[in-house]
Amino acid sequence: MRSTISGLEIPTAANYIQQGEGPPVILVHGVAASLHDWDELAPDLASNGYAAYALDLLGHGESPHLSSRAYQMEWVIEHFLNWVRSLRLTEPAIVIGHSLGGYVALEYARRLSAWTRGLVLVNPFYSTSQLPLLLRRTYRHPTLSGMIASRLPEWMFRVVVDITSLSMGHGAGALHSLPERVRAQTALDYTRTAPGVYNIPNVIQNLAEHLPHILAPTLVVWGDRDQTLSPNSFSKMVNLMPRAYGKSLHAGHVPHQSNADQFNGLVLEFIKGLG
Repeated sequence: MRSTISGLEIPTAANYIQQGEGPPVILVHGVAASLHDWDELAPDLASNGYAAYALDLLGHGESPHLSSRAYQMEWVIEHFLNWVRSLRLTEPAIVIGHSLGGYVALEYARRLSAWTRGLVLVNPFYSTSQLPLLLRRTYRHPTLSGMIASRLPEWMFRVVVDITSLSMGHGAGALHSLPERVRAQTALDYTRTAPGVYNIPNVIQNLAEHLPHILAPTLVVWGDRDQTLSPNSFSKMVNLMPRAYGKSLHAGHVPHQSNADQFNGLVLEFIKGLG
């Protein structure tokens, strides 16, 4: 099954994993990442009686890559919705999304509210106003950004990831904020991302005006040292959403990876409380 947007066929096929049986929990990663973002959370969900589904979004990991150098947000959303339909779920899902995945989760809840049991939004991206000025300027040149990213070798990405991890440190006193396995996977995922993906931040809709109308129970978790999206924007989001609760962690942009045990505990407590 395929759908068409402006003459472009959007595939249904997606690389994904399922772990466990029970109420469905859908896990959605961010830009230049993959389903491996959830390698710590998915097993915990499965062992607690949930069916965890994690996919590679369009243009990421081992899911289909389109040749376009200017991906549109609607393509990613349509691919995601096609994939969810292919799962043939029999009950509403809990959707957990990080960064761009938070945007996808919000759009799912906005379009399919009856099929949304709850949301967990991790450092969610919902408006370009969240981006620092430098990143906004970088994303204004998506062709150049994508070209550079597609030509850099994996070892160079790894150097950047390691330096960032060292600079953040860890709240428990460890040298790195991210474990070795996570740093290696992050570098690999950058090299597997389609260049056109870097256009997406230019073409997202500002979802701030829609937040008051999203009525699903929502947990918003963020790192107070996020250098990719403004930490202040997350508390503003919580105040705009009628059924949202916020929790700040001493972490950067990826608290689900840097503070996995703490994060997983918050998620399990929240979703068990949904009844």
